Amino acid sequence: MRIPPRFVQVIAVAALPLALAACSPGSSDSAAPTEKPQAKNLNAGLMTGTQLKKALAPASVFPSNLSAVSDGFSDSGDEFASPAVRDTVKPDCTKFENTTWLDVSGFKGGVSFAQGEYANADETEEMVQEIDVFQGRTADSVMRQIRAAAGACATFTDLNDHSKVQLSGSTTAGLGDDAFTMTMTSGHWENGTTLVAARVGNAVVTVTSTAGKDNGAANAAKLAGHVVDSLKNAGAKG
Repeated sequence: MRIPPRFVQVIAVAALPLALAACSPGSSDSAAPTEKPQAKNLNAGLMTGTQLKKALAPASVFPSNLSAVSDGFSDSGDEFASPAVRDTVKPDCTKFENTTWLDVSGFKGGVSFAQGEYANADETEEMVQEIDVFQGRTADSVMRQIRAAAGACATFTDLNDHSKVQLSGSTTAGLGDDAFTMTMTSGHWENGTTLVAARVGNAVVTVTSTAGKDNGAANAAKLAGHVVDSLKNAGAKG
């Protein structure tokens, strides 16, 4: 193999001190450079997408008239993604209406995730569950930003029919390490939507529900509670 000239020079320069050291009296191994410590693995102990997928609620948790949406399931597998930088611009309130709405916080997602969606035949009722895992204390920041976005989006305009949407939220006690529940309603909708965000250690669970005549509230609480318990039983890192 032909070695490029740049590497020949490096090898020659590196070999010279070794030759001098071999000829110098009193040289010893104590002069050898010490190895640099390896960088800390910030993903150590975090759950992968494959593991998170097992923590998602099964079909039995959902109302009997809802079934799994064929393209509504995905996860990050066994690999971790690089942590994304938070978007610090003013929250886009219409993102609360998205199937997955975590990015209203400015965070596009965690280093690992899993999600699943259930809906009735005509998709007038749906329920979505998502789990995102973050490094360090980022999950705390995600929860703070969700609350801030909810406060900034008390009233906003729906993109589809340009109707006014009202959003209200409150802290939910007894659900994970921290939880916040929101309700969206509009005079143009037959039923409202309930959103739940709950933190379990480094994981943030986000739930959407329009199933049920109570703005989806009971089914959202049931789904969020099941996923939170699953994460606790799986030993989610705190």
